Amino acid sequence: MPAEADLATFKPKSDLIRVLLERGHIYQATDIEGLDAAAAKGPISAYIGFDATASSLHVGSLMQIMTLRRLQQTGHKPIVLMGGGTTKVGDPSDKTSARPMLTDAVIAANIEGIRKAFAPFLTFGSGATDAVMVNNADWLDRLGYIEFLREYGVHFTINKMLTLEFVRNRLDNEQPLTFLEFNYMLMQSADFLELNRRMGCTLQFGGSEQWGNIVNGIDLIRRTEAKEAFGITTHLVTTASGVKMGKTVDGAVWLNADMRSPYDYWQFWRNTEDADVGRFLKLFTELPLSEVARLAALQGAEINEAKKILANEATTLLHGAEAAETAAAAARAAFEEGRLSSDLPTVEISGTELEAGVPIANVAADAGLAASRGEARRLAQGGGLRVNDVVEKDAQRLLTTADCNADGVIKLAAGKKKIVLIRPV
Repeated sequence: MPAEADLATFKPKSDLIRVLLERGHIYQATDIEGLDAAAAKGPISAYIGFDATASSLHVGSLMQIMTLRRLQQTGHKPIVLMGGGTTKVGDPSDKTSARPMLTDAVIAANIEGIRKAFAPFLTFGSGATDAVMVNNADWLDRLGYIEFLREYGVHFTINKMLTLEFVRNRLDNEQPLTFLEFNYMLMQSADFLELNRRMGCTLQFGGSEQWGNIVNGIDLIRRTEAKEAFGITTHLVTTASGVKMGKTVDGAVWLNADMRSPYDYWQFWRNTEDADVGRFLKLFTELPLSEVARLAALQGAEINEAKKILANEATTLLHGAEAAETAAAAARAAFEEGRLSSDLPTVEISGTELEAGVPIANVAADAGLAASRGEARRLAQGGGLRVNDVVEKDAQRLLTTADCNADGVIKLAAGKKKIVLIRPV
């Protein structure tokens, strides 16, 4: 594996590796020279696996989605592998405890929800470089246990499996690692082999925590097919303050519009930390790198213009230009012009309930302005909650219909960046 310093000085021949390096998508690579040569010869197929643990992906998966987008844009074929089979086990690679078991029906429903997130980013079809979505349940569900052991288990040693980082961490910390989870790495390797046999797939992408699993899959293909295969991992994306990408006070930043509105998605990007603007423009937009460099160099108040551009570009990619402009206009009206917009997030509360009165902390938490009612109380005590633009430090004060303005809504704000409208119904 080349060190990061080697990757920084590597001179690629293929557009694929050049773009991935320029945009910051490569953390580790198994054989960057061999992969670059293969990609320069013609189209290759590459995949990323996504387990169906929720009905939408969140922004933490956007690095992987954008990697597949860059792959397709440079003339290669993306394979989106849905983990209908592996979700039944649960990937232990970045976890300290086992995931809850999901039923087949829940997994199927989650896959349908996740499918929506890819449509804006990839072109699906039957062409040579069109993306395809496949489900590993198609082959894993049909394997009998003895067949699985004879087909794949014979190529793995317990000695090697025990050296994997997530296994060592669990054992060193005396945290349980079930035999079910222990089998996950065999299943992921089986995926790579199966995609290689079925579709000629020679490259697997994944997050940095997937390095061991990817290397095992490459080794399995070499042992069973005597073929060359490659792996690339991406950085774990964290903010400048060390927070994992997509984790916010009010929960995950989902990609599906029915779980996170385009306005809230736009606001997420608008609230990017100053030190992250340049990096996020590279990774999550398609602005030319010269423009990215110009925006990243802005200082002081001017950096806010770069953040708005980041928000517009990222929201346009996912939700479309119209939704991005609507979100931007709503933000301008609320934060720069002091006006309310019907496009601001709106939370409906029973008119009867509001007549009786509801504590502000309860409303703020339920509306997503705070992670919990306790957090809402602390926010109020620090002067961070406002009702109709007036600071309200008493989080237990009851909101009632008397707080509604002339438009029949209550404007509730957390800090300077989050606003919701409370509407009685």
